Amino acid sequence: MFEALRTTTIWGLMAAGVPAFLSAQVAAPGTPPSGQQTEKPAESAQPAAAGGQTTNSPHPLQLDAQHRPITAGGFVKTGPIVFQDDSEKAGLTRWTHKMGGPAKEYIVETKGSGVGLIDYDNDGWLDIYVVNGSTFNALDGKETPPHAALFHNNHDGTFTDVAAKAGVTNDRWGFGVAIGDYDNDGWPDIYVSNWGKNRLYHNNHDGTFTDVAEKAGVTLGNWSTGVTWGDYDGDGKLDLFVAGYLHYDRNNLPRSDENGAVNAFCTFRGEPVACGPRGLQGEPDHLFHNNGDGTFTDVSEKAGVADKAGYYGLGAVFADVNNDGKPDLLVGNDSTPNYLYLNKGDGTFDDVSYASGFAVNEAGQETASMGIAVGDYENNGMVDVFDTAFSDSYKPLYHNEGDANMTDVSYHMGLGEITVPFLGFGDAFIDYDNDGWKDLLMANGHVYPEADKYNWGTSWKQRPLLFRNMGGKMFDPVPAVEGTGLGLVIAGRGMATGDLFNNGKLDAVINVMDGHPVLLKDVSNDTNHWLELKLVGGPKSPRDAVGSTVYVTANAMKQREDVLSGGSYLSSNDPRPHFGLGQATKVDDIEVHWPSGKVEHFTVPGIDRIVTLKEGAGK
Repeated sequence: MFEALRTTTIWGLMAAGVPAFLSAQVAAPGTPPSGQQTEKPAESAQPAAAGGQTTNSPHPLQLDAQHRPITAGGFVKTGPIVFQDDSEKAGLTRWTHKMGGPAKEYIVETKGSGVGLIDYDNDGWLDIYVVNGSTFNALDGKETPPHAALFHNNHDGTFTDVAAKAGVTNDRWGFGVAIGDYDNDGWPDIYVSNWGKNRLYHNNHDGTFTDVAEKAGVTLGNWSTGVTWGDYDGDGKLDLFVAGYLHYDRNNLPRSDENGAVNAFCTFRGEPVACGPRGLQGEPDHLFHNNGDGTFTDVSEKAGVADKAGYYGLGAVFADVNNDGKPDLLVGNDSTPNYLYLNKGDGTFDDVSYASGFAVNEAGQETASMGIAVGDYENNGMVDVFDTAFSDSYKPLYHNEGDANMTDVSYHMGLGEITVPFLGFGDAFIDYDNDGWKDLLMANGHVYPEADKYNWGTSWKQRPLLFRNMGGKMFDPVPAVEGTGLGLVIAGRGMATGDLFNNGKLDAVINVMDGHPVLLKDVSNDTNHWLELKLVGGPKSPRDAVGSTVYVTANAMKQREDVLSGGSYLSSNDPRPHFGLGQATKVDDIEVHWPSGKVEHFTVPGIDRIVTLKEGAGK
């Protein structure tokens, strides 16, 4: 059966115009990285269907003592408590995400939506924007469309949904969000990607927003996903990159049982599931240049980032990977090779995806990439990249060797075998215990409800994963203690992290498929110190300082943080760089590399506080 399926898949790919190398990858399902020890698949396991979703061969079942899949089990009674679920207390459970029907017959119903952390009213407290999906009935006018939420921070641990009053309900089939002050007026704006036309919500400075996407020329119109803001040409104004996923036709939705036969692109482990992305046409990516007058110009082709191969974009983030002071562009593609574009400084990018090592994992395979986390986990001054991926596949950690050369060190760092059963979406490097070393947090959940029906060793709802950074040498899993945030079993998708309570702890908000958002409040009992910085750019930098790189020296350690917009999965994190200081009682130096190219040093009056740094006020 499997040989027949291989042949069907390859011919289907060729007929669809998919590149030959991609057909070859499909014809030979993945194997573990060379030199890595892994168990052979259980004899009873079915072979992986090489259809719509890239994944490795079926992995041996990992069950806990209660015979539950490890993705929904493996809990411990006692252990360190890092996160508590504050969702109900915070008032987030009054809102529900909705995306299609429960059966998830179509891929557009499976991908979920993102979260954006934004201080929309400039009161110094982060608010929460949560994107919603939609339904076919809503698109057809048969029911009220689901609304996005804008949760205003009440400064007392609670939040109030003011989306309707603010004018940001979206009412379209929503996916991604990125926060950025594109007009440099000092107030953050919101870009929302949809299946359908996208939104650009301009902040009116009075608690309301106006959708100016049509006037700005950034609506697009098919299926957009990951979004990131960044000043790629150094003119002091934020430009916009929008990843495209599928060119998805509402009037011609692919089905797994077309013409009375199972479509090879609509199977997983031999069972019929939602079709795609393989076998379907990819949607191009778009780079919009900020003209400075409220409008944007599509420069995708000129800049060399238009995605001519037709890959399936999901994650996207501007970040300076090679330390030349210019934002590069990373794009995580589903079931196709990832992109790494190096900024040449002349308005164009150099595609170094394969040369850098970021296109594929250590085994030379493309992965089903979802979210992108960027951070310097070794404290060596270079950003590394973590990439969430599908179940049956380990999640790659790309170590930056310098000059944008990436080495997949996932197994070496303890992130290999343990992550295989999980299907990862949102991800972030966060120093949850303020010891000065960036830890790693993942939100997980399957895309196929069938995971609960078949003996795949995984589950539809999955628990988050947290790994503690052991001095840059290894990541150790933090036990999932029953009744705590790490013990939650949810259909996690987009995730944003930040200090929601201004207490120096990094919290997380996860958008849950067909459920309420989850607020993981950091309650770790460490006694370490911390520092957070709000950066304000000068006249030659974006006002919100997106693209800045900050180095803080304290506790005989030099850490790096970057001001980024986008990343994770369809989400946008706290823009304030956060530094755990360990037991240090003072900061020795703060060095800021502004987007304008200016480098300044700052001192702060103390620690355990949030400090504003303005370009031009340093030394």
